[in-house]
Amino acid sequence: MNELVDSLFRREFGALTASLVRRLGPRHVALAEDSVQQAMLQALRTWPFAGVPRQPTAWLRQVARNRALDYLRRRGVWAQKEEVLQRQLRRVEVPEGEQRVLESEGESLQDDELRLLFLCCHPALSSSSRVALTLKVAAGFSAREISRAYLVAESTVAQRLVRARRTLRRLGDESVWGPGDDGWATAVEERRSTVLEALYSLFNAGYNAHEGDQLIRQDLCREALRLVRCLALHPRFGDPSAHALASLMAFQSSRLPARQRGAQAGEVCWVPLAEQDRGRWDRRLVRRGFEHLAAASAGNELTVYHLEAAIASHHAGATSWEETPWGEILALYDQLLILRPSPVVRLNRVVALAAVEGVELALAELRGAWAEELDSYHWLHATAAHLMAEAGDSPGARERLQRALECEMSEPERRLLSRRLEELS
Repeated sequence: MNELVDSLFRREFGALTASLVRRLGPRHVALAEDSVQQAMLQALRTWPFAGVPRQPTAWLRQVARNRALDYLRRRGVWAQKEEVLQRQLRRVEVPEGEQRVLESEGESLQDDELRLLFLCCHPALSSSSRVALTLKVAAGFSAREISRAYLVAESTVAQRLVRARRTLRRLGDESVWGPGDDGWATAVEERRSTVLEALYSLFNAGYNAHEGDQLIRQDLCREALRLVRCLALHPRFGDPSAHALASLMAFQSSRLPARQRGAQAGEVCWVPLAEQDRGRWDRRLVRRGFEHLAAASAGNELTVYHLEAAIASHHAGATSWEETPWGEILALYDQLLILRPSPVVRLNRVVALAAVEGVELALAELRGAWAEELDSYHWLHATAAHLMAEAGDSPGARERLQRALECEMSEPERRLLSRRLEELS
């Protein structure tokens, strides 16, 4: 039962919240969040005894609506705006058997979710608050999950969320906040980049778990891909950068079935790309990745997402690790370093450099790229260990692996690195 509600929470939290926010207005974002969370808690309390409803999403939407009504009545807001709120909240009701269909006035739940995403990225909010609010409200992230994703204190994330909600309350219902609203085009460019950043963070949180016994959260990956596709395919607001990110997510998602082994035995172990069974890759998602990549090529824009999607496409198109076009990948990393000169990009480039120029040159490059902020990053030490082992320096490789194992990581990654250390010993 807990797993069912958790799955529904991850899959439906954004849609349910978006549906309420659309009706209540931007000033009631916190109320919408709380109402959906209370509905989830009520499900945990009642479903084990009363049974799971035939349409659990519709049940949750109705309970969340009732929670919001109760709050408004208690606060006296209902008496002031009864006619308007009755009309708005009546649209939340979902007939039995109806799920994710077009609602009144021709609006779909997908449009509601896009509206919520862009509301969370209002220009009046700071950049950090936009991303945090998007992950919290539209994706159901906790403050702790956001703090881990951005390597900041949980209290800092909580303060950003409080400030963001306060700003939205001050802006009120006159805020320009989503597709279809007059005047939206003037702000769409500024908000789109932050929305894409937030969706990328959501995807990465599912693609690479940082702690615990889970390596992959497929529900988060699927939700991020679904939302970015909603944006990319929107007739008014889709653009090449959204298609590029959708392409990247599709390529990465296609490899999820092959990224781990041992799930049946209860001890999941991470599988590196070089060792993955490519027959287990989802070819449907690979095709979808190439379709979005073709759409992303329209226009003259070149973004980080374009380059990362192009790199992923070369891996997806290769029949084996040995057949990977490393020269083209290295050239793409060179361009990526110009757009995003980060230590992680330099580290990833080292892997391609080793395949093209050899491990000695790659090791020299790695030493030059060593950054203090990556010293606690286990893959920095694991990459150095791999290159040292290839160069015949087993003692150095063991030392790097031991340092890697001191870093925070998921248990499946720890099992892989522990196995590597045993092999070297």
